[in-house]
Amino acid sequence: MNKLFFRLYVFVIIFSSCTDDKKDITSEKSCNSLEEERKIPEEALKLMRNYSQITNFKDNYLFFRDGDSLIFDDKIKKSIDELMNAPSIKDMFTFPYVKGEEYLIEKENDPGRIRNIDFFKKIYGSTKEKVQDSLVKIIWCPKTINQAIYATKINNVAEKLQKISDVLDNKPHLTKYIKNPGGTFNWRNILNTDRLSMHSFGMTIDINVDFSDYWQWSCQCNDEKEPLNYINRIPIEIVEIFEQEGFIWGGKWYHFDTMHFEYRPELLD
Repeated sequence: MNKLFFRLYVFVIIFSSCTDDKKDITSEKSCNSLEEERKIPEEALKLMRNYSQITNFKDNYLFFRDGDSLIFDDKIKKSIDELMNAPSIKDMFTFPYVKGEEYLIEKENDPGRIRNIDFFKKIYGSTKEKVQDSLVKIIWCPKTINQAIYATKINNVAEKLQKISDVLDNKPHLTKYIKNPGGTFNWRNILNTDRLSMHSFGMTIDINVDFSDYWQWSCQCNDEKEPLNYINRIPIEIVEIFEQEGFIWGGKWYHFDTMHFEYRPELLD
């Protein structure tokens, strides 16, 4: 959705709800003043544009369709470790993600790797069983690979992966990088951490491990403070195809994971 159009859309919805003499108590509680709407942080607006489950922002809280809410900004200054292990929703935007070919790998710069797990549980499901209920099968590159994979239908993630598959299916020079995908849905923690993996939500895909590089494999360690030497063998052409549909690439992280693609459209907005 065009950013200007979205702002106008939010303005009209809020204005209409705030001026309706017949509004009930529920709508009254969820109604921001026009002045409050103008104060919505840009990061919150990006989330609202890209996740239909979010219905409102008020008093530093995001509100969801089911009536629940989550604090947006805890206003706590954090170290890198704290950002990784206890981020607020706003903290997820700490490192800007640069779309396209011109990106720079810098120490501790992991755009998109900071994740507020409570937020993603609200979007995709709070348990393995709830996420599984939303999974649908797609055929990954039916002409060249023809492998079944499973992804969430929420936010049209599976549909977007199928679009990516259709594009890649017509680029045989890229087939070796995307065959034998390393996986989509898998409710688990990230290797050597207590943090829930994004694979738990069915909105990621790992492509061919044989052509992938991962920081823990490279340094043969799991200490995030260890100096790293960046390695990548994945063509940027593949990355740009994924980014077009709202997926970020783990190869743009200092703690690189070059097989990893994750649906995070708010970081590409």
